[in-house]
Amino acid sequence: MDSGTDGAEQVGQERSPSSAGSCSPVMDRNPSPPPDTADGADDEDVDAIGDTVYSKHWLFSTLTRLIHMVTEHSEESSEGQMQLSDDDEEDLCRVWDMAMDKDVAGFLQEFKATDILLGVIAKSRCPRLTEISVGILGNIACFPETCVTLSQNEDLGAVLLLLLGDRDPPTLLETSRLLLTCMSQKDVCSLWLQRIRQQTSVCSSLCFIMCSSTNTDLLEKVGELVDKLFDLDEELMKSWITTPPNEEKGDDGESSLDVTSCLLEAAKQLRTENPNGVEVYLHILQLLTTIDEGIQVFAAPDGPGKAVWDFVCDVVCEDLCQPNDLPVVLHEQKSILVQAFAVLQALYRCQDQWSSTSDASKFSWDTVADLVKKGYLTEKTCLTAAASLLPKFKTSVSGILF
Repeated sequence: MDSGTDGAEQVGQERSPSSAGSCSPVMDRNPSPPPDTADGADDEDVDAIGDTVYSKHWLFSTLTRLIHMVTEHSEESSEGQMQLSDDDEEDLCRVWDMAMDKDVAGFLQEFKATDILLGVIAKSRCPRLTEISVGILGNIACFPETCVTLSQNEDLGAVLLLLLGDRDPPTLLETSRLLLTCMSQKDVCSLWLQRIRQQTSVCSSLCFIMCSSTNTDLLEKVGELVDKLFDLDEELMKSWITTPPNEEKGDDGESSLDVTSCLLEAAKQLRTENPNGVEVYLHILQLLTTIDEGIQVFAAPDGPGKAVWDFVCDVVCEDLCQPNDLPVVLHEQKSILVQAFAVLQALYRCQDQWSSTSDASKFSWDTVADLVKKGYLTEKTCLTAAASLLPKFKTSVSGILF
């Protein structure tokens, strides 16, 4: 099982290397300009990037040094990991931080930083260097104009999708964040969708992460990426869930992984530590129930439907709703409850086709009544879910709630 560093951002948020948990030095603000730009107002105005106090010369020299460093290592050694010095790592983290500024991101694009960082990623034998390089690109992509330019680089697009098969959790986290940021930009999302459809390894790479990683930040970010993909492209969702596991083979000759089972495994991993991540995966499962192909997968006697049902029941009955909970507690959980009830409502129709029925867990449904009255849940959803969990008490549940 993989494990890695902490840190996950919302879509479109810039990522600071200080939040990655392993950057030196730790910063809670943008870095100060290099010392040689602090003297001489005229020189500073000429050297400054846009309206910032960041130095063009310093940024240029840092990226140039990075090119030389990677080139020299690739020429001197064909094997073995490259190690970053503390000074080099600190300077590169400064660039990562600086790229959160729109003017700096634009200057980096003018300076062809995308091509430079692509070359670094391709030649890098240092996981930390790869992580920082992808992180810088992720910050550049947070701005619409620079995201368009970055996304039009076909070579970069291919390399980033292949990076999803990497085994370094911090690199995978930054790669997933970058792809999610690009997928959230309306001007380029169709371009990325096309690439992902064509690159069949994306599905197996994401499945491997979901079923094997213990890094909760990575699992949540990958879940957000899959959620975005399925939300934007129903045909892609159909393709991914209907490809039999034994029809595609990985590089090692082993069968590819079942998407739905991998989604469930990731949700289980997140259950105790990351409720927000669980909600993301419940929404993905709910999306699967909106298409016939998804219902067919869940209804299959030897499919994942029964396991998903049991998991969602446990989440609702053990994690979200307790007999003595006050209505205000359920109000706080209303978003994830809606996702859970929607999945249960859809899966209830599949129970007759499973080899055995789920043992229902019981909780006090009268605590849900206030959510219904406030319009957070519908009568139909509540009754269906209630009947599914407590089939013998549908009439009494209906009376309590309505």
